[in-house]
Amino acid sequence: MRVNDVMQELAPRIPWQHADIYDWVYVANPESATEPCCVNLPVGSARQFLKLLWEFLEAPLQQRAALQDVLLGEQPSARLRNYMAMITDKQFADLPGTELATIIVEHDQIPAILWCDRVTEASLLGSIRLQSVEGTISSDLHLIQPGDLLRANGGVLAIDAEELLLQPGLWRKLKYILKTSLFHWPSPSENMNVATYYQPEPVPIHIKVLLLGERDIFAQLREIDRDFDNLFPYLADFSEHYSLTQQPLADYFGYLAYVIGEANVLPVDQTAYPALFKFASRLSDYQSELSLDTIALMQLLREASALAQQQQVSELTGQHIDQVLQQRKQRDGYIAELSRRAILEHQVYIATAGAVIGQVNGLTVITAGGTEFGEPSRITATVHYGDGDIIDIDRKSELSGNIHTKGVMILSAYIANLFARNEAMSLSATIVFEQSYHEVDGDSASLAELCCLLSALAEAPVQQGLAITGAVDQFGAVQAIGAVNEKIEGHFALCQARGLTGHQGVIMPAANLSQLNLDDTIVAAVADGQYHIYAVSHVTEALELLTEVDQKDLYERIEARLEELHRIDRDKPWWRRLL
Repeated sequence: MRVNDVMQELAPRIPWQHADIYDWVYVANPESATEPCCVNLPVGSARQFLKLLWEFLEAPLQQRAALQDVLLGEQPSARLRNYMAMITDKQFADLPGTELATIIVEHDQIPAILWCDRVTEASLLGSIRLQSVEGTISSDLHLIQPGDLLRANGGVLAIDAEELLLQPGLWRKLKYILKTSLFHWPSPSENMNVATYYQPEPVPIHIKVLLLGERDIFAQLREIDRDFDNLFPYLADFSEHYSLTQQPLADYFGYLAYVIGEANVLPVDQTAYPALFKFASRLSDYQSELSLDTIALMQLLREASALAQQQQVSELTGQHIDQVLQQRKQRDGYIAELSRRAILEHQVYIATAGAVIGQVNGLTVITAGGTEFGEPSRITATVHYGDGDIIDIDRKSELSGNIHTKGVMILSAYIANLFARNEAMSLSATIVFEQSYHEVDGDSASLAELCCLLSALAEAPVQQGLAITGAVDQFGAVQAIGAVNEKIEGHFALCQARGLTGHQGVIMPAANLSQLNLDDTIVAAVADGQYHIYAVSHVTEALELLTEVDQKDLYERIEARLEELHRIDRDKPWWRRLL
């Protein structure tokens, strides 16, 4: 929803009101032409006040008593009483300047929350404009322009925090107003080389301010400004997702009705809602949550409505939404298609059939030009006689990010904990992402790398039709990763292009099951047994699927091989071991 709509929805539910709201006017100061006085009046009475004030100043002194009683009303403010005392015996001709008064703020009704999204000094604080009369630059009452801070005075003002901080010095000025509860007008010559002075009386400020923005903005403000927590002591998070486990689905239909109305599209047929729900779920990354991204939903509905109008139908259906999503896939998929073509033409070697020792298809996600897609990446490992080191070639060549390096160190710890707890391993290994020429980062390939290493150690071939993604801890537990849907879809697209065999699929973390939201084509292929998706919780489960060898037998092979190397190492002459 738009921020303004959200604020209006919240206003009736929360008792925001904490101060009286008034109309505000500036009136000519009989003692100074450049310092007009501010007067607060009951809501909606500003125009009537100016009319009566004019009549008062035009009336003879002996006839003013009744008019003054009307002007003061039943509960006059202190400012109004003071001003009437100043002009008791004055007439309009006695006042300096040519203007009597100007309305700064008036209300037809008491506002709930005022939303300031385009934040500039003029829009937030207001301004005093200048005029040139016969070569003299000056200002006057009608040139005083209020900002949203004065319009919301007595109520609630919501400000876009990012826009606020982008304006140099504006945060400091707002903070000063909130600390002093007074609004001082900036001098009209503050940003200009003008020798003039015009300073209206400061306006008392009683207001609640809401800063709306991302959490990192508030973290920065807390860090750089020690007054921030005192001025803004409360923090509230707005979720971008609608949880179906905590809220009824019926309420989301109400939200969709709002989105459809804002999008101004054709009537939505019942068949469109399942497609809308799937799209909203995909945006949220969770099966049990639906997105509240109003803009994304409106764009989808408008595209589908335009498509329906082209087909000269009166309703927007699920078929139209599916067609729009397919068109988007075609438009956004050019880079993914180029990448997949390189694999199909064998410029990049990725096997999707057969079995190879020490070679695993990991799953990566590529982000390029606003497009995100998954693709398999070949990971290989070799083992040789050594002192137990695991060499990450990507790290050695400075193509490994910090998180990826951490993942390799964790899988090294798992192997050491299993096979080198009591004595050093006499076997070393190397591992690398083949045909990768850019930095590799993230730990989502650590499960694939671990399986690849164990395959090489046990000399157990890995099924190349299976790709794998997941992170591991030091005990071999498989942990969740990101972009699981994109990774699976990237591998499926390659297998589909080569022809599904029924032996292809993906191994993924069980922790990511709640995030699965795959294309209907993949769902149908899985249902027909042409493609498989396996969810695992431990590396041993993944190994058994990849190698088709029982985990116990696999680890016994590794231990037997290590023991043989230890025996060879012990049988060497002592001087050879030193060398």
